This record gives sequence, C-alpha cells and structure tokens, in this order.
Amino acid sequence: MIRTEKLPASPIAGNTSTGLLKLLALVFMFCDHAGKMCFPTVTELRMLGRLAFPLYCWCMVVGASHTRSMPRYLMRLALVGLISQPIYMVALHHPINVPNIFLTLLLGLIGVWGMQEKRWLSHIWAPVGAMLVSQLLNCDAASYGWKGVLLICLLWAVRDSRKSIAAVMIAFCLFWGGSGASVTSICGIQVAPLTRSLVGPVIAPWLKLQTLAILALPLMIWPDEIRLQLPHREPVVLQTRMPRVSMPRWLGYAIYPLHLVLLIALEYAMGKTVHWEQLTNAAALIGSIFQ
Repeated sequence: MIRTEKLPASPIAGNTSTGLLKLLALVFMFCDHAGKMCFPTVTELRMLGRLAFPLYCWCMVVGASHTRSMPRYLMRLALVGLISQPIYMVALHHPINVPNIFLTLLLGLIGVWGMQEKRWLSHIWAPVGAMLVSQLLNCDAASYGWKGVLLICLLWAVRDSRKSIAAVMIAFCLFWGGSGASVTSICGIQVAPLTRSLVGPVIAPWLKLQTLAILALPLMIWPDEIRLQLPHREPVVLQTRMPRVSMPRWLGYAIYPLHLVLLIALEYAMGKTVHWEQLTNAAALIGSIFQ
C-alpha cells in the first residue's frame, strides 16, 4: 500500500530558506542556458550555471522532509517534466530521447522515498534502481544522469549534519569534475598558469568546470544563527538566517519552462537558429511507431 499521509519531518541541518534558494538557482540556471544558447563564448555564464543543480537538489531534500504526500510531489515533477520536454528540445537542441532535468530530479526523489520508507530494503534498492533507470533513459546525455541521482540521495543521507553535507559536496564535486573541461580564464584573468605552479596538483582539480558546483555549498549550509563563545563571557548569538521568500507553488514549477521560452525568444531576436526541427523530428518518430 502506498503511504500518502504526511511523514514525520526529518532533521535538516542546512539552509531551509528554499524559496530564496530556488530563486538563486533560477538565476544560475538562466545564466547557464543563456551561455549555452546565446553567448557560447562567455564561459563565466556556464561557470555560474554549475551552482544551479546542487541548489535544486538541496531544495528537494528539504521538500522531501516536509512534503504532505510524496506521490503527489512525484506527480508534480513528472507533469512539469512532460510539459517542459518539447520546449527543452527546441531551446537546447536535443532530440526526444534526451530527457530534461526533471527526470533526473524525479528519479532522485524516488530514491529518497525508498530511503525514507525503508520497506523491504527499499533504502538500498530504490536509490540503486533509480540510478540504473537514469542510465537506461539516457539522462547522462544532458541532465547529470546517475551522478545527479546519486547526489540527491547522498544529500538526503547526510541532511542532519553540516559537516557531512560539506564532506559529501567536496568529495562529489572533485569526482564530478573528473576529466571534464578545465577553466582557463575567469573574467579575463588567465588561471591556467596556476596549474603549472608548485601548487598546481592541488589547484588543478578545482579548476574544472563541473567542480565549480562546490560554490553552491555555502548557500546550502548557511546557518540560521552563529554562536560566538567569548572568554569568560556568555556566548553571543548572531542571527544570520536568510530571508524567507515565498512564491506560489505553481510558479515555482512553471519557472523552468518559462525561462526556456524567454531564452528561445532572445535567441530568435538575436538572429540565431531556433531548432524547431527537433519537434518535427520527434513527431515523425512518434508517427513511425504507431504506423
């Protein structure tokens, strides 16, 4: 039987101001897609874009801890993913077999649900199965794939400790960067020579494009308060909570396809090629299946 009642809230050690984090993630995602679609020579936009996915992952971890109904949460993700897919195909020039980021988020949330429930060893097979399905459905092509699913599950597992969240993010981002593209300059300043210095072996792994996702970490573990222990005095408590930003739920989900529509319009206004052929190709493929 599927449980639909509200699950007990799980302890969250990191930042729970998800409204603000989602807005920041939107800005970073917009920069990333604008860099890919309209300004491909501006590497800094793609660098900023690396922060978006970890922030969305963290917001999902917080959301999974407080949702009233996990099945409804999953259905909302699936619905927005389906609506966004045609827009995503045109905007980012992907065929129909390359799913958008919502499939990765959906599979990650399924893995988290299994870890929550712990039924018939679901805390083991659910995340592993979600990663395998992400491979089968080609999520690796453009939407982080099994690595993205794994990050969501790992963040859920360590959600109650800032130190553990930091450890996971540091290790994961170094692994994530791997042999990917290197950053050679930042705002016109050449950083490649640093990799050839005495400290090059230490610096080089952090100058990978995907490794820069680590810059999202401070936002994820931002504390609500800081306690300063002064010698022979009572501790001083500094309130550092981020402002709470609320938005209609529908808007939080609609932002993804809407920002792609805006970028398609910008691409068209700049005289760049808009890839409408992805829709006709998809229609032809679907038509051939039912013939």
